[in-house]
Amino acid sequence: MKKILVPTDFSKPSEHASKLASTIAKNSDSEIHLLHMIELPTGIIDMGGGSNFSIPESMLYIRKVKDKLMNYKQQFFPKNDNIKHAIRFQNPYEGIRDYGKKINADLIVMGSKGHTDLEEMIIGSNTEKVVRNSEAPVLVTKENDEVFNPKNLIFASSFKPDKDKAFNRFLDFSKNFNSKIHLLKINTPQKFENTQKTKERIQDFANKHNLDNYTINTYNDSSIERGILNFSDEINADIIALATHGRSGLSHIFNGSITRHLSKNAIKPMLTFRV
Repeated sequence: MKKILVPTDFSKPSEHASKLASTIAKNSDSEIHLLHMIELPTGIIDMGGGSNFSIPESMLYIRKVKDKLMNYKQQFFPKNDNIKHAIRFQNPYEGIRDYGKKINADLIVMGSKGHTDLEEMIIGSNTEKVVRNSEAPVLVTKENDEVFNPKNLIFASSFKPDKDKAFNRFLDFSKNFNSKIHLLKINTPQKFENTQKTKERIQDFANKHNLDNYTINTYNDSSIERGILNFSDEINADIIALATHGRSGLSHIFNGSITRHLSKNAIKPMLTFRV
């Protein structure tokens, strides 16, 4: 992992993401790319007759944004030596997508503005659009961990052959930490599978990838999302990793069935890999 892209809009969720990215970069000796998107008012873009903004006013506006970004850089990345910054004039989703491709980002770290449910955290937002379309893994965090030292990482999957590429990228991330990997398959009433058959497939998967510090887990629950979050809570996981198909992002998994009693404290950072 060489390049980490951190989009920021100077909000609290962006601050959480920046602190997390700073820690990851120090552990992996990665280069940080701090990105701020500006959606300029129509008057700034159209400098012709009838514009409400003059060129000097436009330049002053952009200069203030740059100063704010430089202060942000100093505040949240004071110990990161290898850090770059950029300002782009696009909407957030398109700007993150295009800049990520330009620098060939190995990881994108984003904050979430969700309130209580994981559904609110990622579905229908710019974050979900990035998750759905990004070639790079995306780490979504909702809260700030003052000390980020992930010891328990969940990789939830069906463990079919099409997940190999995603898992290899997960291993590239996990090798930066001395973590235990918990391989997890959720059984639901609608998609139930014999435990022995499941464990054999997961064991074959583990052997194929030469894992040593790992556990094999099958978990029965009423839905996939509920099972993942409940298992995460039981083992006090630090990160939940998922492989997702680009055609539908996470919405094919998190489809509105998450219940209100799941505390926001149970929602861990989520690392997604496009299959």
